[in-house]
Amino acid sequence: MTALKLNAILFVCMGNICRSPTAEGVFRGKAQEAGLLDQLLIDSAGTHAYHVGEPPDLRSQEFARKRGYDLSKQRARQVNASDFEKFDLVLAMDKDNLHLLQDQCPTQYQHKLKLMMSYATHSPSDVVPDPYYGGGRGFDTVLDYIEDAADGLLVAIRTG
Repeated sequence: MTALKLNAILFVCMGNICRSPTAEGVFRGKAQEAGLLDQLLIDSAGTHAYHVGEPPDLRSQEFARKRGYDLSKQRARQVNASDFEKFDLVLAMDKDNLHLLQDQCPTQYQHKLKLMMSYATHSPSDVVPDPYYGGGRGFDTVLDYIEDAADGLLVAIRTG
């Protein structure tokens, strides 16, 4: 794993109401525990504008709350052109959203785009599955995967 020097991290899924706000909340919590929160800009966005202005899905909030993460203050937004310059790392939850980001990202910022799960060390998947149309177990799986990847991302930041 390559060491990173990051100040600004953007987590991205499709609608910014399930996976990416969960990633933002989990990473924010882990960064705070590690004493790094004041050194980081952490945000999330969606590749689509389906839910702009809405809070995270209630199921995402509920399952995150059970693990000590508060997502309630977040509001969905869509990725915009300035994000590619502003953020040092843009982490997509799956390959479809990574491809959408690659299509709209200027060439000079393409190196900032990665899959969130590229930082995972224990999870069996290279993507964070979309829990939206499934049951509660899907939201727990999302949290498991994101916690794993967030831990790996923190290691990369610390060693950078």
